[in-house]
Amino acid sequence: MSRKPLFIALGVVVLLAAAGIGYYLTSGPSETATVSGLGYEILPSDRTLGNPKSKVVLIEYAAHSCPVCAAFNEQVFGRLKASYIDTGKIFYVFRLFPLRADDGAAEKIARCLPEDKYFTFVDLLFRNQPKWDVEFGVQSPEGVRAGLVLLGRIAGMSETQVDQCMVNTAEDDRINKVATDAQSRYSVTGTPTFILNGVSQGSGLIPYDTMAKLLDAELAKQK
Repeated sequence: MSRKPLFIALGVVVLLAAAGIGYYLTSGPSETATVSGLGYEILPSDRTLGNPKSKVVLIEYAAHSCPVCAAFNEQVFGRLKASYIDTGKIFYVFRLFPLRADDGAAEKIARCLPEDKYFTFVDLLFRNQPKWDVEFGVQSPEGVRAGLVLLGRIAGMSETQVDQCMVNTAEDDRINKVATDAQSRYSVTGTPTFILNGVSQGSGLIPYDTMAKLLDAELAKQK
């Protein structure tokens, strides 16, 4: 989806009844040190999968509310994970590029969970977009909130805990900085956009076979 990112306004995400501030089950930043390569930098706050020692790094900029991202997650990512990530061939990095404030709310919930549950919740968000995403007719802030609360409860949170996560402003600066860096460094304008070893491979629903050829070519260069 091509759209300028919506930078998350501090404290203004969705209408919430809870006034409490604080994360539920926050595991804190990864202890992994910053890793730099030609054209990319992996930060301790990044959510990652695969082999951190691999010389092939794939960064995906996505939005939780993006239907094209959800399609990539359903049609391509499972095969990509099995063939390249779980086998240790590549290091995969997922970064939020928010299209609307709801993406920030969803990201905050995901970040409240233990780090090893992050991708499970992202998958839950993608597979259940009709329950919370405005592009599927969920038009009011209350409806978005209700859908996100439902998914949070599936992940093991209470309604109050989900609300506390969504109103926490601690993540706003980080979310905004990731989006700004994506624009300035890689000229990202839409989701999903893929960066392979610091070079943009374009955006959209890239088929598995195309992605596999790109990764195989890059792996061959590193031998």
